[in-house]
Amino acid sequence: MLMRFDPFRDLDRLTQNLWGSGDVRRVNGVPMDAYRKGSEFLVHFDVPGVDPNSIELTVEKNVLTVSAERTRQWGDDVEEVVVSERPTGSFSRQLFLGETLDADGIQASCENGVLTLRIPVAEAAKPRKVAINATGNGGATAIPAQSAESRS
Repeated sequence: MLMRFDPFRDLDRLTQNLWGSGDVRRVNGVPMDAYRKGSEFLVHFDVPGVDPNSIELTVEKNVLTVSAERTRQWGDDVEEVVVSERPTGSFSRQLFLGETLDADGIQASCENGVLTLRIPVAEAAKPRKVAINATGNGGATAIPAQSAESRS
C-alpha cells in the first residue's frame, strides 16, 4: 500500500496565504496521481519545466523522497519582468511506502513534464493459492499451489 502523509502541508498553505507574496497559486510541492495496476503501483508527478537531470529520488527505509529544482528561463540581461506566475525554486515530496511494496525494484522515467514511478508489489504480498494435502479414499493426493497470476 502506498501512503501519503505531509503533516505541514495545510500549515504551509495557510502561512503562504497569510504572509506570503500574495501569490496563492504558488505550490511548494508537486501534484501527483497514484494508483495500482496489476502487480505494481504507478505514481505520476507533474514536473513541467523541470530538467530531468535535476530530479533526485531517494529511498530511506520506507520513505521515498522526490526532489527537484525549477529555475527561471530568462537570464540576467532581462530589463523588466512583466509577469512571473510560474513557481520556481526547489520542491520535494515524500511518500511512505508500505511493507507490501518492493522499494528496491522502483523504476522511474520522465516524459513530457511527467515523472512516472513504477513501484512493484513485493512477491510476499501478492495473492497466491496454497497447496492442499488431501487424504482419504486410498491414499494421499497433493493439490499443487499456483499464483493468482498463473490462473488467469
